[in-house]
Amino acid sequence: MDSIIFDVDGTLWDSADSVAAAWNLAIKKFSSLDITLDREILGSVFGKTMTDIGDILFPSLSETEKDSLLSACCELENNYLKNHPGIIYEGVADTIEKLSKKYPLFIVSNCQAGYIEAFLKVTNLGKYVTDFENPGRTGKPKADNIRLVIERNNLDKAFYVGDTQGDYDATMAAGIPFIFAAY
Repeated sequence: MDSIIFDVDGTLWDSADSVAAAWNLAIKKFSSLDITLDREILGSVFGKTMTDIGDILFPSLSETEKDSLLSACCELENNYLKNHPGIIYEGVADTIEKLSKKYPLFIVSNCQAGYIEAFLKVTNLGKYVTDFENPGRTGKPKADNIRLVIERNNLDKAFYVGDTQGDYDATMAAGIPFIFAAY
């Protein structure tokens, strides 16, 4: 093993309440939908692509309306997290610091552009993470983003730490080992 790639939500922290609050603000401000999201609803879609999330949460909207609302939700979320961060899991910060002394650390998550940056800033973990990627920046699925980080950083024996079946499937498609974070 020469490196570790982490997922974010459900693996390093729990941001469900903050994300729900931000998205509910965006829904009220930028749509006429009469829905309120909570941690259970969001938990059922975390790890999916934004397209899938839009299809599941906003099925009555046209594709254009979904895209517009998702963009508003994501922008508001990134800003909201700066003052209302998720809760980093117990021991994660210390573990990341210790691991970084032995291995380069990376993040690949199915999130929008700006989300990982917000996570790294509010948790003060940015100094330990060498590189990161997400479909918000590349437009590619998680498996491709894992491969992109591996290629970009010349990694030989990376493995991925995640918490969902989607994480597992992506690592298998990327051809690297998977460790399940079972909090």
